[in-house]
Amino acid sequence: MSTDKQRGIHVSQEELLCKNSCGYYGNPVWQGFCSKCWREKARIAGASRQDTRPSNDGTPLTFSKFEEKKSTEKGRRINTMRRLFWGSPSPPKLQESSESHANVLKAYQSLEAGDFTGFLKILKSPSSQRLQSRCTAFLNTMEAYHDLPVQKQSDLVQDFYQSFAEYFNSFPEAQVTQIMEHVEKLIMTRLHKWVFCHDSCDDEQKDLALQRRIRSLNWITPQMLSVPFPDKKIEVTGDPFLPAITAIIEMDAKRAPQDKLACVSKCSQHVFEALSTSNSEPANADDFLSGLVYVVLKANPPRLHSNMQYVIRFGLPHSLMAGESGYYFTNLSCAVAFLEKLDGPALNLSQEEFEGYMLRQRAPSAGKRQRVVSDTQHLLEELQGRQEKLDQGMDSLSVQLQSWVHAVNSQLDETTAQFALVQTEVTTKTESSQVLSSSSHDALLQGDDKDESVLKLMDQHAGPQDTDC
Repeated sequence: MSTDKQRGIHVSQEELLCKNSCGYYGNPVWQGFCSKCWREKARIAGASRQDTRPSNDGTPLTFSKFEEKKSTEKGRRINTMRRLFWGSPSPPKLQESSESHANVLKAYQSLEAGDFTGFLKILKSPSSQRLQSRCTAFLNTMEAYHDLPVQKQSDLVQDFYQSFAEYFNSFPEAQVTQIMEHVEKLIMTRLHKWVFCHDSCDDEQKDLALQRRIRSLNWITPQMLSVPFPDKKIEVTGDPFLPAITAIIEMDAKRAPQDKLACVSKCSQHVFEALSTSNSEPANADDFLSGLVYVVLKANPPRLHSNMQYVIRFGLPHSLMAGESGYYFTNLSCAVAFLEKLDGPALNLSQEEFEGYMLRQRAPSAGKRQRVVSDTQHLLEELQGRQEKLDQGMDSLSVQLQSWVHAVNSQLDETTAQFALVQTEVTTKTESSQVLSSSSHDALLQGDDKDESVLKLMDQHAGPQDTDC
């Protein structure tokens, strides 16, 4: 059992940290350095290459010329950033008042974590017009010069992050990080189509090579990687790593680097959950990395190299150097590097056995194949049982639905009959009241005629008596 554990992937915590001993996480892409140390190392190397070039007269540069060239290069970078922010080599003369600056800071202090919509509302407010103009000018300039080499674009974006964060230097670090995450999402969501898998780099070719490499390793079983799988006693429906596989595949659909990192974090958390259900003991770093390698093998995520390079080039440095997301992304980089350099001894196989598997001349042992077949059969039986229950439920629901329709139709017929009866009664009462009303009217007219006749007789009888007198 101990040999099985030793043949798995072993990476210590110290190996994940930066080679410069700065305390941040390193990355195989940066030769073991963190993003900060790597960029500083690259800039020093670039400056030394420029400074060691011969001058026009063939003599090497003196120290004074070295300092002059260095200051000129620094001034050029500053002017470049100023043109990106303000559209001219120099900032505008109109300076922001301290009261206006305080009002802007107060608005951003009330911003809640993860409220990107609220951030956009504050940015579009009149008080934040200066910051909005900087973002707009930078985006327009980046889109206009999208043919620049991708590394140059990465440097410009990172310089923009640093310059924008200086506006909030009075805020706590956690709050500045929160604001800059919104800024990154705003900037990179729009620049994604220009800088992702750029023509100036070979990301697309490396994507295809990595996919072919992972596809050629699909014969590797979890047991070869020492990935803990659930015992037979534990009831598990399907592959416990399926949610992690789904999460890592979703990374390609995201545009902002932080959203891609969120998919990596989600995938890693699902790996830990799967390991916790597979083993009674808490998962250690080696088990996690082995599980992550297995997930990458099974998922073979689309454009994995391009997505990782996109996060490295245009993501916020603190997201990769420290914290949970930095740890998970570093492990993902180690998993990819492991698969690219995988050989027989890493799987406790001889070189002949490894080549036989790669050439499809060998297959996993019968016992392992039998376990896979047994697990698959168990899963199919379980799915069949669930399908039968679903069919029974549908039949029962259909019967209930028919019964309900019949009851509704019966109630509707009964209501219609009652309505017709009530309508008949109302009609009869209406006709009766009309007849009674007409009879009363006739009787009243007859009474008036009689009264008029009596009066006429009385007048005729009284008339002659008056004459005699």
